[in-house]
Amino acid sequence: MSEFIDTLESRRSCRKYTDQSVEPEKLQQIVDAGLWAASGMGRQGTHLVVVTDPDTVAELSHMNAVTMGSEGDPFYGAKTVIVVLSNPANATCVEDGALVMGNLMAAAHSLGVASCWIHRAKEEFESEEGKALLAKWGVEGEWRGVGHCILGYADEGGEKPAVERLAGRVTYVK
Repeated sequence: MSEFIDTLESRRSCRKYTDQSVEPEKLQQIVDAGLWAASGMGRQGTHLVVVTDPDTVAELSHMNAVTMGSEGDPFYGAKTVIVVLSNPANATCVEDGALVMGNLMAAAHSLGVASCWIHRAKEEFESEEGKALLAKWGVEGEWRGVGHCILGYADEGGEKPAVERLAGRVTYVK
């Protein structure tokens, strides 16, 4: 089996992180992999915001928790968040952002970094608070939040084993 296929099959979402930060070299490789994601008509209509500042990570976590009606940490203690935004003018904006998220998570796993896709970015960045953050970060234009890719190193029990793949999910037409 190829190393790439093995990476895809062995990656799991992590929901418990250590305090160790992702090394800048690894983080840059993960970001680069996200930028190489396929996009509708090759438009590359996504924008990544890489957040390592602890106060900003905490602010995003709080916004996300409020959006889902929780008081917990939806980022599970991860020290790094990559916010994936997509241009809503593109008909494939959600799909483009999803491809970026997939690349980010696969690249992270290949480098020994744990990850998880956290939803509610759409709602966060539609809010006035979210729009103010984008302006503060210098991200101009109209953007739709697609997801948060949280990154870090898995703490004990942070990654669960894979569940059996369901049968009957493929139809071959010959």
